[in-house]
Amino acid sequence: MKSAKNIFRQHLKNNGMLRSKQREQILDIFLKTEHHPTIDDLYNLVKKKDPKIGLATVYRTMEVIYDAGLASRVGFGDGIKRYEHKHQHHYHLICLKCGKVIEVTSNRLEGTQRQLAKKHDFTITRATMRLFGICKTCKRKEK
Repeated sequence: MKSAKNIFRQHLKNNGMLRSKQREQILDIFLKTEHHPTIDDLYNLVKKKDPKIGLATVYRTMEVIYDAGLASRVGFGDGIKRYEHKHQHHYHLICLKCGKVIEVTSNRLEGTQRQLAKKHDFTITRATMRLFGICKTCKRKEK
């Protein structure tokens, strides 16, 4: 499987875009995030590493990362657009009280998806699962 950096570089090349240190830095920072950052979140992280990079550059680079298939846009019902790594399969548990998002992975769910696709001769191109409820911190506060 190709690395995210190689996919990104190939996408730039295929679309006649220049590879730059700034784009590479933004990709690296995005790939290291463990949450679902907004453009502003990413900008604040990028600014710490290189204050010369502007908000517009972060925005444009995230569009390239999205177009390269390395990110998807997600919303959790609060009207805020966030990004997540598309090349990592995971699912979301979303607290309805505090908005906390917990990422989980499950080999069993992945296996079930593959079995269902095979059984129905179906090609899965994208899968998401969001479970809404109350996190343990908010449950403790209720008691």
